Amino acid sequence: MCNNENKNNTCNNCIQEILKVILLLQQSVCRNDSCLETCDRGFLGQSSSTLSNTRPIILYTCSSGSTPLAMPVSKSPTETTTSTVFRLEKLDDCCATCRVLQTNPDTQSTYPFVTTNSFFTINLNCVCILRCLDDTFVESM
Repeated sequence: MCNNENKNNTCNNCIQEILKVILLLQQSVCRNDSCLETCDRGFLGQSSSTLSNTRPIILYTCSSGSTPLAMPVSKSPTETTTSTVFRLEKLDDCCATCRVLQTNPDTQSTYPFVTTNSFFTINLNCVCILRCLDDTFVESM
């Protein structure tokens, strides 16, 4: 699944399929019957009545081993602060565009993350592990 193993230049892997589900859920904030708390469960939130608009994800690349992908929290070329938590924004075949989420600086907030204006696009053929965090509401969506 990694790098050039897919010689047809197509993207048909389990991570892409799960990301499709996450993107559809985030776009429609659909509420369906409950199911297992997996990355591809059919609703956002801990129950179908919970207000959530994001299923935060952590990505691991084939070459990173057990270290999650970390990206800068701003577009500044001198930025040194990074985050490993992302929100899927767009999916185009093997390419996923993600927004970097940052830990919420408001310690009184019940929401763990805030959005940033930092985005990246990753080839899903380079991703070998997808970890989903608890669904949450992220402001500025």
